[in-house]
Amino acid sequence: MKDFVNIFKALSDPTRLRIMLLLRQRELCVCELMFILNMEQSRVSHHMRVLRDGGIAETVRDGRWIIYRIPEEMKDLLAGLFSGTLRERIELSREASEDGRKLESCIQENIRGCVCDSRPQEEGR
Repeated sequence: MKDFVNIFKALSDPTRLRIMLLLRQRELCVCELMFILNMEQSRVSHHMRVLRDGGIAETVRDGRWIIYRIPEEMKDLLAGLFSGTLRERIELSREASEDGRKLESCIQENIRGCVCDSRPQEEGR
């Protein structure tokens, strides 16, 4: 029961909910999340720490980057939470729609390759 409470606590914040919707679409580095959410690195890192503590996000190293993703063992559980009417209402929200557009822009502009390469390594890549 405690694990589920931690998951719901992690998802109780609108920003963390937005991050999880993004991570369901693809793995992202901190620079990409900063770009999409229009937030400073410290705020993104704080939200990611809460999601990791809740067990619904993890980090992996990809060369020079630290990539955030949903752990494989949590994907089915999260798919179940984000299903039916709840999924439709969340994914059709103004915030989620805008995040989706920014994600596409992030990919097209190669934010990971352009922005992250120019940032000091200690800033969470």
